[in-house]
Amino acid sequence: MRFRAAVLHRPGEPLAIETVELGALRPGDALVRIRATSLCHTDLEVIEGQLAYPMPIVLGHEAAGTVEALGPQVQGLAPGDAVVLSWNPHCGHCFYCERDEPILCETYLRLGPKAVPFDGMARLSVSGVPLHNLMFLGSFAEYCVVPAQSAVRVPADIPFDRACLIGCGVMTGFGAATRVARIGYGASALVIGCGAVGLSAVQGARLAGAGRIIALDRDPRKLALAQRLGATDVIDVSSGDALAGIRDLTRGRGADCVFEAAGNAAAFRLSVEAARPGGEIVWLGKVNVDADVTFRWGSLMGEKRIRRSSYGGARPQRDFPLLARAYLDGNLKLDELVSRHIALDEINDGFAALKQGEVVRAVVRFDA
Repeated sequence: MRFRAAVLHRPGEPLAIETVELGALRPGDALVRIRATSLCHTDLEVIEGQLAYPMPIVLGHEAAGTVEALGPQVQGLAPGDAVVLSWNPHCGHCFYCERDEPILCETYLRLGPKAVPFDGMARLSVSGVPLHNLMFLGSFAEYCVVPAQSAVRVPADIPFDRACLIGCGVMTGFGAATRVARIGYGASALVIGCGAVGLSAVQGARLAGAGRIIALDRDPRKLALAQRLGATDVIDVSSGDALAGIRDLTRGRGADCVFEAAGNAAAFRLSVEAARPGGEIVWLGKVNVDADVTFRWGSLMGEKRIRRSSYGGARPQRDFPLLARAYLDGNLKLDELVSRHIALDEINDGFAALKQGEVVRAVVRFDA
């Protein structure tokens, strides 16, 4: 089987749209026809060389589609099922999986940097050269071979270009507010950074019952969007003392829960300064894994609780259908996160727009 995919051959170069070849499906595989996949900053970090992965590689990890075919020994899925893809397959029996921490699965963490499936054998090739795939997916393609557990069934009536957002950014931000943090009814929540993850944290805080939700960014358009999605207050960090503004809105104490979703050193420092004594900080953004981030020691005191979360406490089989249903019921807003639809051939333009902050999410849509 042959189909088109966006292939990265070297960091710093544009993605190349090429015809790739699929080998035979192996036990546990699901072949998914990608109907929509969105562009995430993690993909951009690989393109720019900030995250090192073996090449050539097919990027993309925020996607939805339909099951096309199944390898041997797959149960619970059928061709035609509408699915959202999860980038966190796990073995189910290692030290961490047995402790209900699948994001730390030993097999997942060992093979993830190698960009190969759990059995170590590439499923795709281009011109005879094996292809790597990002985060066990590689969804910038017309089809994608994934571990069957990564193809999570969702209601068939959710549009694919909305459903794809659930698989990464929405789950991470929404889950941080509803699965990771302990937001009491009427509590104050601060969200630093209003990209897809931060805006999803805003929505999660709203549905968790927060009484005051403060959104912080430097882009007035994203702040206005945050208000539409549930923020009660917004602060433009470029217009003055953000910390003073946060304290003015929280009776001088700081926020009960702080979600950092900007991914820079200044935002990490602000997150601990802005949390009240006894408050909770959830770090969702990231900097280069080898970069240092420094803090004022006093900002870390006061019995504050800090937690890093990569996937919002996701249990995809449980959470993805719930998020899809929340959208269909009108409780979760996804339409507002889609800034632009593009074709696969326009993917490099989409990443340029993402880098410039022009879009929350650009979505590659594959027409039927």
